[in-house]
Amino acid sequence: MAEFRNPNQAGAGSGGTQDNKSLILMMIVMLGVFFGLQYYRQKTNVPLANPATTTAPQNVGQSAAQRTVETPSAAAVASAAQPQTTPAIQAAAETTTVVENELYKIVFSNRGGQVTSWTLKKQKDADGKPLDLVHQQAAKAFGYPLSLFTYDPATTGTVNSAMYVASATGALSTPGSVSFHYAANGLDVTKTFSFDETYIIHADVLVTRNGVPVRALISWPGGFGDQDNAIAYNSAQFDTMRDTKEDHLAPKKITNGDTLNGPFEWVGVSDMYFAAVFLPDSPATATVATLSNQIDVAKTIKKTGFSSNTDKPVMVPIVGTALGDTSGHTTARIYAGPKLVNVLRGIHPTGSKASLEPLLDFGFFGPIGKYLFLALQSIHSFITLNWSGSWGWAIVILTIAINLLILPLRVKTMQSGLKMQRIQPQMDAIKAKYAKYKVTDPKRNEMNAEIMQLQKDHGVNMFGGCIPTLIQMPLLFAFFGMLPKVVELRHASWFWLPDLTSADPYHILPIIMIVSQFLVQFYTPSPGVDPQQQKMMAFMMPAFSGYMTWNYASGLALYWSVGNLIGIAQQAVMNRTSLGREMREIAAKRARRKAGNPPTIQGRK
Repeated sequence: MAEFRNPNQAGAGSGGTQDNKSLILMMIVMLGVFFGLQYYRQKTNVPLANPATTTAPQNVGQSAAQRTVETPSAAAVASAAQPQTTPAIQAAAETTTVVENELYKIVFSNRGGQVTSWTLKKQKDADGKPLDLVHQQAAKAFGYPLSLFTYDPATTGTVNSAMYVASATGALSTPGSVSFHYAANGLDVTKTFSFDETYIIHADVLVTRNGVPVRALISWPGGFGDQDNAIAYNSAQFDTMRDTKEDHLAPKKITNGDTLNGPFEWVGVSDMYFAAVFLPDSPATATVATLSNQIDVAKTIKKTGFSSNTDKPVMVPIVGTALGDTSGHTTARIYAGPKLVNVLRGIHPTGSKASLEPLLDFGFFGPIGKYLFLALQSIHSFITLNWSGSWGWAIVILTIAINLLILPLRVKTMQSGLKMQRIQPQMDAIKAKYAKYKVTDPKRNEMNAEIMQLQKDHGVNMFGGCIPTLIQMPLLFAFFGMLPKVVELRHASWFWLPDLTSADPYHILPIIMIVSQFLVQFYTPSPGVDPQQQKMMAFMMPAFSGYMTWNYASGLALYWSVGNLIGIAQQAVMNRTSLGREMREIAAKRARRKAGNPPTIQGRK
């Protein structure tokens, strides 16, 4: 391994102040970005509620500034004052209607004309069974999907508990439709749902009282069935698009029962991997209610991220929404399914070229993360799909491709480092000339000017050694924001890793990460850096990378570890080149001078 010794371990002289500053600056930037991302995630994802907090009541009030006041005509008022006698329409017993295609299996109950189970056939739950999108505990507390939300608690209770007459029971194939009808005491409710071979269904809802439309909104009030741990609950958000501009709100920013009036291209709720989105047929007259509640999951939640003491309540946020129309007659498409980029990109609001793709929110480095994922998806589709079908191998191949692209920059970095080493004696002489002046002395500015002019004359870029790192940092943090949020990698396994979006259960990759990061610091030349700083960085960077990957998505640790191993191999090869040998020779000479052992001059024979 002698050929691969770090040139700086042999001694770096007393200079290097400018590069030391740039190295420290680079570290500060990296730490700033990392903790900034953590702060961003905390800002956009509400922390768990205090266990002592009680479940919020179902407030059905509206914000006065946002409410549209309906002013019925005099005839309508008169009609409402004199209840009409209408034939009662209601079922005698509870029945179910099952709608099924290749993507889902939806079970409707005629009690409330709502969904009791919404199973996604191509998605699995934590037990490996097809995932039910309905959060059963939350649904029992706050309502089932496609139930109705009105601004009168009594009316809401009636329409969601009444026994509707279903147009079809039992199994129903797609394409097709099913209707639910209920009428009693002047209240008349009709709900019609149409289905095809996609994740999209269409809803048509009309509620009247004595012939006057009642503003009843169709809702998804109770979160999602995949919410079985802390991360899943904290990733819940309320999503909207107005005038092609999307917005995402964390639970703490949502008021239960607040009303927002259109226009809306789409509105919905989502967690990290799944979404329920309403796309109104008439965006301009759409009206939306925000729903936010809490439930105690102490006895049902996985203990990942929660206290293991089930004797105390563990309150988590449940985010929902409801969509209606100011006319009282609601018609809309509904998407309920995984946040698959290829699927979301193909779903467009009424009269707009926008899509549901903005539901994928990758954070601050989102634009970079988006293109990284598209590259990862392309590799998986065209290379690994016919080979192994593993997303893990797709990450490995993408990492290799990225490192090959930045290889020329690594060579440029070594060339810049060699130039720095060649002029280091002259830089030391300049610093020695000004050593008698204090750091605050204006004469020090003349020293810095001379050093900069010397570097300029010899074509030395003081930041040349940072370029590969500065390029890889945005990629790293883009992976940091993207990998845990793509449903395609959910439950995607690779060797001992059961899920690339979850932490390595055995911490094998983080350990490889720490060791490889140390070797990267050890073998990579850093001309002009003080040996003590070099040693500090050799331990600081591995600790930093280990902290980031220990309990984070194993896909990130895989990307980072493979990149480090490639970097070590590349550096080993470059250290054997004439460029690397010259750098070692210069470093060795400087080390001998610093130690006071000048080279022996042999006399002539």
